[in-house]
Amino acid sequence: MKNKILISLLAFSFSALSFANVAPKSAAPDFTLNDMMGKEHKLSDFKGKWVVLEWFNKDCPFVKKHYGVNNMQNIQGEFTGKGVIWLTIKSSAPGQQGHESPADSMKTYNDLKAKASFVLNDELGVVGRLYGAKTTPHMFVINPEQIVAYAGAIDDNTSPNPGVIANSKNFVAAALNAGMSGNKIAVAFARPYGCNVKYK
Repeated sequence: MKNKILISLLAFSFSALSFANVAPKSAAPDFTLNDMMGKEHKLSDFKGKWVVLEWFNKDCPFVKKHYGVNNMQNIQGEFTGKGVIWLTIKSSAPGQQGHESPADSMKTYNDLKAKASFVLNDELGVVGRLYGAKTTPHMFVINPEQIVAYAGAIDDNTSPNPGVIANSKNFVAAALNAGMSGNKIAVAFARPYGCNVKYK
């Protein structure tokens, strides 16, 4: 009985350690991932720029909410046009909802007319767990010093209905607008909502 309890406690400890919780004002953990073309990218390569991390699963209704009406693409285009690096990260494991080959990822990207800087493959879930990414979408805004400026939900309405977007407050856009203007970010954290990230 004692051995079973000890094993359970150890399993809990390892699970807790393997799933981080990156909070605002903390240093953004560096990572390396490959894009759809197999090119390697490091977060530290983008030091000196504002960076957005967006966790993505094409089959998630909450992702479809924002992509289906071009809301996500419009925000991507607006801020990449201002020099922001937008990294869309796919942490769905092989065999899980949302997992795609690089070729299929490219097709999805083109079909959606997405405007992210790079789409990155994290099928082992290493970076997702490093950041504690729980949902799709789950968003992080990182400042030029590579400090997390915002973490959490994309906006303040948890409905999957795209009809609510027009009356929702987009926390990512607000954080970028404030931070890039040298102003205080009013909301630095909001509980993420969406589909669970489909880790292995």
